[in-house]
Amino acid sequence: MEAGPGAGRCPPLPAPCCVRLHATAGLISLEAVKGKIQALQQQADKAEDCTGPSWMPIASGARKLKRMWQLSPQKLEEAEKAADESKRGMKVIENRAMKKKKKRAMKDEKMEIQEMQLKEAKHIVAYKLVILEGELERVEDNLEEELKNVTNNLKSLEAASEKPLMTWKKNLAQDKEENVGLHQTLNELNCI
Repeated sequence: MEAGPGAGRCPPLPAPCCVRLHATAGLISLEAVKGKIQALQQQADKAEDCTGPSWMPIASGARKLKRMWQLSPQKLEEAEKAADESKRGMKVIENRAMKKKKKRAMKDEKMEIQEMQLKEAKHIVAYKLVILEGELERVEDNLEEELKNVTNNLKSLEAASEKPLMTWKKNLAQDKEENVGLHQTLNELNCI
């Protein structure tokens, strides 16, 4: 019979350096780590049962595994804490990104509303301007008509006022002449 790792009832053990933890989406699976540790512990226990010079390296590996088993809860806790901190950090970053995205969306929405309000205000101003221009034209036309009427009335009044004035001046001149004639007659009568 051969003495060696494959001989006897003890199966060969994987080297401790080959133990790897599987990660799922960046986080260590707790169940996978526990399962690996238990499997390695069972293999270490079997290795301690085996005796003989060919099993010496395996026994020292088993002791290493036992030490790893004793240290693994601490490392597992540290890994869990690191994973939790990583999750929290990711949530913080995601929340910040969402807040920035919401702020940007709100700013964009505000800008759209302001642009719509500006367009609406421009339309209202243009509409009111058209109305005011129409009213201004009507007022100007009315003023021109009124000015024509006033001018015509002034001319009529001037013409009408000149006639009586001329008549009055004429009458005044005649009255003066008559008055002068009467004064002379009175003076002559007073002298007699």
